[in-house]
Amino acid sequence: MSFAPVHMTIAPILIPLIAGALMLFFDERERRLKTVLSIGSIFSLLGVATSLLMTVHLNGEPLALVYLLGNWPAPVAINLVADRLASVMLVLTAALAFPAILYAMERWDKVGPHFHSLFQFLLVGLNGAFLTGDLFNLFVFFEVMLAASYGLVLHGGGPQRVRSGLHYIAVNLGASLIFLVGIAMVFGATGSLNMAEIALRAESLEGFARPALHVGLAMLGLAFLIKAGMWPLCHWLVPAYSAAAGPVAAVFAMLSKVGIYSLLRLALLLPGDGAAFGSRVIFIGGAVTLAFASIGLLASQSMKRASAYFILMSSGTLLAAFGISVPGGTAGALFYLLSSTLAVSAFFMLVELLEREQDAASGILAVTQEAYGDGEEVEEENQEVGQVMPSALAVLGVGFALLALVLIGLPPLSGFLAKLAILTAVLGPGAGDLGALGARRTVLAILLLVSGLVALVALSRMGIRTFWAPVEPFSPRVTVVEAAPILILLAMLVALALMAGPVMNLLLAAAEDLHHPARYLSAVLGAERVPPYAGGGQ
Repeated sequence: MSFAPVHMTIAPILIPLIAGALMLFFDERERRLKTVLSIGSIFSLLGVATSLLMTVHLNGEPLALVYLLGNWPAPVAINLVADRLASVMLVLTAALAFPAILYAMERWDKVGPHFHSLFQFLLVGLNGAFLTGDLFNLFVFFEVMLAASYGLVLHGGGPQRVRSGLHYIAVNLGASLIFLVGIAMVFGATGSLNMAEIALRAESLEGFARPALHVGLAMLGLAFLIKAGMWPLCHWLVPAYSAAAGPVAAVFAMLSKVGIYSLLRLALLLPGDGAAFGSRVIFIGGAVTLAFASIGLLASQSMKRASAYFILMSSGTLLAAFGISVPGGTAGALFYLLSSTLAVSAFFMLVELLEREQDAASGILAVTQEAYGDGEEVEEENQEVGQVMPSALAVLGVGFALLALVLIGLPPLSGFLAKLAILTAVLGPGAGDLGALGARRTVLAILLLVSGLVALVALSRMGIRTFWAPVEPFSPRVTVVEAAPILILLAMLVALALMAGPVMNLLLAAAEDLHHPARYLSAVLGAERVPPYAGGGQ
């Protein structure tokens, strides 16, 4: 049964592109109209992404929808490919975008121009990066995503935000240059930009073309890992994410996942099951990133910086799990990706509500805020523009506790299930004997447990300082519109735990598709052109 025609594959790119461009024609005073357009665009994206996912997953056989732009034959065509993994990422992006834009409605879309257009263009870049099967267009969508993120990271102004934002821009411009040079070298070695065609030609290369391909792939991997935030390429991430506005930081949780997705997609598509990008290097980098994030989390005196370190902890866990490169571990890591992305996004928004009305001095216990780059920015004037939620502190406290359970990895929520799936895949009875990979399995298991303990200590300390024994009692003025996005994300996390069985089956199928690239190659290179209309020629 088909839920979506092949032409719908391009819709996740066109919908936000048209919505973002249309909103540029309206004055900033037409904010309500822009909000309606944004929400309509996001709901349309969610519907399209869900239809694509149902089509590729419920047909009873491995399937990918392939859209040939311009109707050129493969591999000449610039193709868009919606398989299980790409469709899951599209659904996650749309599901995360709605709470973020809802949260921004209360105040953040009013403190700078073109917020809604930039947000829609960010969705264009994210969706395009997940769908494209062409290296150069992957670069194009990366740049669309980054260009929009440059405006969003600076949204709201302030010296700390500008300083961190300019650092973020400089690092990503350098990564884009490395990315472009890597693409040029891969094209020079293989004569193609189609990822499926590159994978086919990689085994038969001879002479100078083979080392040229390896150098090009190494440069691509470096660009992806900068975006993913692997240590030591991650020092831009914490300042930029912790300085960004709450809804911006929430949706930025997806940006690091684009680098990880691109690395996973291309690494497993090429021969060697990840060897082309150095699975051992990726594992070591992920393990060190996880350790670095744990130390940074313990040292954080600001909850917003701690939120950013949770992004690094997520990236480190994913890279380490993917570095082992077994289907069960990949599926568990994908489940962890869903859980951690939703939880960290909600945590960014919740922390902003808690911190914005606290006295800055109350956060200074042992180390000054200035030592960590915080406390220099003058917060925007708080204006109550909606109905204030009663018992707001209690609601935020319950939300904090639930998010802590997910981020630590305690039962019964999805964080525990994700870590359990990874540990079962690498150490469980069905894991088998992987010889040399046994050391990696053990290290990953230890790091997962230690990082959970670190998160428990850090979040317990934050909870005590904020809710139990604050230096100065406070009563946050939280509106219903601001609390609703956090509650929506919490509901998604609960639903993810309740539906863990079907979701895990989907992710296991996606992991099998990744580790058996012949299915992807067959779908892309065997894609049929649309027949000409009745009166036309070939």
